Amino acid sequence: MRKIVMLGLLFGAIVLTACATMNIGAYRDGQIDFGRYHSWRWAAADALPVGDARLDHNAFFRDRLEGAVDRELAARGLTQAFTGTADLAVHFHINVAQRFDASAMEAERGSCIALDCRPRVVSYEAGTLVLDVVDARTDRLVWRGWAQDGIAGVFDDQARMDRYVDNAVRKMMLRFPVGVGFE
Repeated sequence: MRKIVMLGLLFGAIVLTACATMNIGAYRDGQIDFGRYHSWRWAAADALPVGDARLDHNAFFRDRLEGAVDRELAARGLTQAFTGTADLAVHFHINVAQRFDASAMEAERGSCIALDCRPRVVSYEAGTLVLDVVDARTDRLVWRGWAQDGIAGVFDDQARMDRYVDNAVRKMMLRFPVGVGFE
């Protein structure tokens, strides 16, 4: 009986972290005419580490993230400026934190996995990726996008991390203002 309950809890934790929907959001300064922006550059990195020791020195992660942002901004008509000035500066922030999910409502909804249907608490790691887009002339934040999701197994599998990054950036950039980079 105890093995069945433990397997149910383990299965529930896997389902919770693997099937959870990625939370996506964005903020846009409504007073800004985004049609005036045509170029962008990467902003100088913060003095702070990325946010997790597993990512701080992971060149593959950084390359994948920068490549995904490059593609999405290019698809919106913005040109990356490698020298000189640019209209926009882009920066990212990462946070990995332990999260908890209490499943007390399972019994009421009839979706219990465990046989005894007692409330349980599941601990999991959640990753949050934030993209900041700043007007390079005024240093004013004009757009911020964020994505948060459970990241079970992401650090152990580079292909999975690549898919996670591509998906997060793509979904965030769907909320980027239309008409940017176009006259």
